[in-house]
Amino acid sequence: MDDISDIIKLLATPKDIAIITHRNPDGDALGSSLGLQIFLEKLGHAVKVVLPSEFPNTFLFMPKVSEAVIYDLTQDRALETLRNAEIIFCLDFNGLDRIDKMGIEISESKAKKILIDHHLDPEPFADYTLSETTASSTCELIHVFMDELGMLDKMDRDIAECLMVGLITDTGSFRYATSPRCYAVASSLKAAGADDYTLNDLIHNTLTEKQLRLLGHCLNNRLEVIPEYATGIIALTKEDYHTFKIGRGDTEGVVNYILMLKGIKAAAFMREQPTIIKMSFRSKGDISVADIARNHFNGGGHKNAAGGAAYAKLSDIVKRFKEVLPNYIEKQKL
Repeated sequence: MDDISDIIKLLATPKDIAIITHRNPDGDALGSSLGLQIFLEKLGHAVKVVLPSEFPNTFLFMPKVSEAVIYDLTQDRALETLRNAEIIFCLDFNGLDRIDKMGIEISESKAKKILIDHHLDPEPFADYTLSETTASSTCELIHVFMDELGMLDKMDRDIAECLMVGLITDTGSFRYATSPRCYAVASSLKAAGADDYTLNDLIHNTLTEKQLRLLGHCLNNRLEVIPEYATGIIALTKEDYHTFKIGRGDTEGVVNYILMLKGIKAAAFMREQPTIIKMSFRSKGDISVADIARNHFNGGGHKNAAGGAAYAKLSDIVKRFKEVLPNYIEKQKL
């Protein structure tokens, strides 16, 4: 973090603070935002979380999540919150395009902007930046931020559980993207009262019947395996969206099931939406799906977890993905 002493002074007196995160917020985006909100409120600040879009119902159990201002639903209230803010915390995104129309408002805001994020190549729009690509999650960095402020004594169970949600979701329940510090942070959160068992249950074991049947359809009818490149692809069509009445959050985590196949090293999950194709990529080891997303699908992300989007036919996107695979994955010996 640049000039932590300046931030300590900035936070020394009560301020109006807005916390924003990326569109389609996941567990890390929500956990870091809500955990930081509770922490800052304990310091006497007036804090509001502003989300570009709605969040999956899976996370309705999180404290204060129902208080979040959602730009897509209440644009005027969201803009008023941002314009009144003296400080804006930008969490879990590296560029203003990740917050859609709110990006213009943030770029023109005179508020002090603090970016805390773990994605590659953060844009230089913030006054202060805490960016570590080796961090498991932005929630891990919120813990680091509180430590650098010398205020870990403010940690309570609600903050700890919010931050633990981000650690659980961004590491796949501590299966990847971990480090000694990640486990040390998890230990600190558990010591503060975070119930990781219950949180895992709330996050992973609350599928609806529709979601479970959709998962079965994805694996039985839409999975294509390319063994020579140790890759699996699932592509959902507009018809699938209509048949299963797919809504926000219904396809969360589907891409990870592809990597459960023995020998599979890369996975692509493509969704044909009304005007755009959305893509999620996952990989193991040294295969960089971030490079695939950035170089070919207008996206980016982490080495082993990335996303992209394109205005094209679903069949063309699948074809393009297959064509570029040899550039990133060596042909496997069968």
